Amino acid sequence: MRTRINVIFISFLTLLQLWVFTPPAIALTQVKVFDVSYQDCPAELAAGAVISGGSAAANCFIVTGKAENPTYKTVYDADIFGRIYDANNNPVMQNRSRLGSIPEIPPGISDFEIRISVPANQPEPLQLKQFKASGFSGQVRR
Repeated sequence: MRTRINVIFISFLTLLQLWVFTPPAIALTQVKVFDVSYQDCPAELAAGAVISGGSAAANCFIVTGKAENPTYKTVYDADIFGRIYDANNNPVMQNRSRLGSIPEIPPGISDFEIRISVPANQPEPLQLKQFKASGFSGQVRR
């Protein structure tokens, strides 16, 4: 009988501990991205720009815009996705729609900027389409 009471007591303490000390759920939060535009990088950033995975010359651009966090919590580690096309409607980033990330987006509307490199042989103006972002409601451990 005494063993049974000990088992019940330990089970109760374990359940209580799991209930009290459970970490909060970290949900994926969708973030609206709008007013997206681009400009040439400053000279100090553009010097020696090359495309990823090679040594071909590239043009450096800063993509800017606004991100709207509709929740009351800060969004962390938000990935920015979008499609970028050159003047001939050819994709600038082959097989890639993730363009960068924003470390923190507080509730409301925030400005952001990311740096991209575009092969030098792709004609301007660039077309920025289907931009969106998603991040986490809590910090992701590293």
